[in-house]
Amino acid sequence: MTTQFYGASSLDGFLATPDHDLGWLLQFGDIEGSSYPAFIRDVGALAMGSHTYDWMLKHAIDAGQPWPYTAPTWVFSTRTLRAVEGADVRFVRGDVQTVHATMLQAAAGRNVWIVGGGELVAQFHDAGLLDELIVQMAPVTLGNGTPLLPRRITQPPLRLKSVTMLGHVFAEMRYDVPHKADT
Repeated sequence: MTTQFYGASSLDGFLATPDHDLGWLLQFGDIEGSSYPAFIRDVGALAMGSHTYDWMLKHAIDAGQPWPYTAPTWVFSTRTLRAVEGADVRFVRGDVQTVHATMLQAAAGRNVWIVGGGELVAQFHDAGLLDELIVQMAPVTLGNGTPLLPRRITQPPLRLKSVTMLGHVFAEMRYDVPHKADT
């Protein structure tokens, strides 16, 4: 069981534009040619930031699409957000460490996916709960926006596991996140 971030970043290290939009990513088309189908099969619980959740509501749910996840999703937010009928979405506030054990239990031996955003990924890292980063680097630059991981991580450094070319568009990089006890 692994707690992991999986997502795409611009070449200059941003997940979304300054107004939290992911539309820049949609130009690359269907996820079926990616590693996503194999990845999602191993996910038993999700952690999501409020801006990612807002984007999902606006671009999927409000567009008439069903909630795309069957695994329970914890949305971390300081705001009150509307629920998606029929979806197992749980709204939480505060420290990720207090929620992580419940997420692991719900995942029942499968992985926990930190969907986004960057600050939420960083909070899991700060708490020593992030095990792996899987980043598809896109061939675009955004100039500014939501950083992939808004923390300085130098000691111990991440450990590169693999680099895979996905089509002729993305470079997927997989990193283990060592914990202080691992070094």
